[in-house]
Amino acid sequence: MTKQFRGSHSVIVTPFNDDGSDIDLGRLNAFLDWQHDCGVPGVIILGTTGEFLTISDDERRRLVDATVKHAAGRYQVMVGTMNAYTATAVRYSREAQDLGADGLMIIPPYYYTPTDDEIFNYYQAICAAVQVPIMIYNNPFTANRDMKTPLVARLTAAFEQVRYIKEASQDIARVFEIVEETHGVMNVFAGEKPVESFLLGAVGYVNPYGNYLPYQTTRMWNLLEEGRIKEAARIQHLVHKFDKVIAEGHPTYGHQCYSKALAAAQGYPVGDVRDPLTKFASLGEEGRTKLKAIRAVFDEIDAALIEIDGRAAA
Repeated sequence: MTKQFRGSHSVIVTPFNDDGSDIDLGRLNAFLDWQHDCGVPGVIILGTTGEFLTISDDERRRLVDATVKHAAGRYQVMVGTMNAYTATAVRYSREAQDLGADGLMIIPPYYYTPTDDEIFNYYQAICAAVQVPIMIYNNPFTANRDMKTPLVARLTAAFEQVRYIKEASQDIARVFEIVEETHGVMNVFAGEKPVESFLLGAVGYVNPYGNYLPYQTTRMWNLLEEGRIKEAARIQHLVHKFDKVIAEGHPTYGHQCYSKALAAAQGYPVGDVRDPLTKFASLGEEGRTKLKAIRAVFDEIDAALIEIDGRAAA
């Protein structure tokens, strides 16, 4: 494997038409061009943010094919190919590879609370079918299992495709533990707290905020790579500021509709979320008030970056 993934990769929404009955490839292409124009090195489709559980097999194939073809090598494309049924995860993974995906992001089988051996066998079956790099995804809150460091090290040693992990356990020390336990072979992507994760050895960031702040959050990661930790932390603080506005009064994934509403507010309409997620329109005045408050923080972020980059240029 020669592909290498680094930097802030936007984990993107799936654009739908206005009534949500189908994916919208025209909106997808415009959204992808925006990502590219903002310097995003890669996108990840069909993750949680991409509502992968609501996507039909036909939509999946069309979405992967269109994304890879539109990227045309200008940026990397990773595809979420997870499924609770191993055979389906294998089929999705093989299909994504055949359609030209640069890599795959795969969470363990969800719902079942699988054992370590069951998780190992799941990835073993997938690795037997594909050669592209795999980013395993540790999110105990959605997968119902926390892949602890010894299991991550076991997978890294067993399968040459498994060289990346999105670490979102909320145990920030895990980043350093994984790097140490795998002797630096496993490349950690932050699933949260990118500044702290970078300082502990993360080489990239799976970035949900890239759906509406692609330039600003990519710049935040680039500041880290430039050694400008305080400036990056300043941007992260402001990101957390508006994230709290979204989180108030919403369940774990109640924020999904805000990703799409904020993308639209930035000039890139992508439709609303599919059931059973809360639609932005149903929030009424609450949603409009929060959107206004969030966009005010966006202005603060833009002002901060002007000051930061102006100082660097001086």
